[in-house]
Amino acid sequence: MDTILAVCAGIALAAATGFRVFVPLLVASVSAHFGYISPSSSMAWIGSTPAMVILIAATVVEIAAYYIPWVDNLLDTIASPAAVVAGTLVAAAAFGDIDPAFRWALAIIAGGGAAALIQGTTVVARGASTAGTGGIANPIFSTGEAIGAISLAILAILLPIIALVVAIAVCVLIVRFLLRIRSRKPQGTA
Repeated sequence: MDTILAVCAGIALAAATGFRVFVPLLVASVSAHFGYISPSSSMAWIGSTPAMVILIAATVVEIAAYYIPWVDNLLDTIASPAAVVAGTLVAAAAFGDIDPAFRWALAIIAGGGAAALIQGTTVVARGASTAGTGGIANPIFSTGEAIGAISLAILAILLPIIALVVAIAVCVLIVRFLLRIRSRKPQGTA
């Protein structure tokens, strides 16, 4: 049962990196430091004090930078691949001491995939906000993304099964939204 809970927590933490890259890593670091999760021996560094300090600084900078219009769009170009890497990493760390081949395969596929899906959608939403409002509404999106990252990451530690259900529901809603947009046919003139 511990392995199942660890896998649920890892995938939910990975999904949260799609909203903000460093928030779930920080939550995992603090959780590992205080014994709420047990990372594998090769990932034990995540719970160290230096890792926590670095992740606190990175989280503060990331959240603050997303409140600067146009800088937030620039950050999305960096955050997109970073979210996939961070999602894979945080999932692998949360999975604990399971078979390394299974750990990394699941971390790459489920963790990186969930992070990529959510990050991709936030990029599209921010781009639409920037185009439609000149970036004025972007801080609203940034606030929602930060709240989503913090909430999902903390939920992943406290109630991992529920967090995984929430992460899956978010991913399903995103896929449905993207399919709906894709199915719209351009209106031609007659």
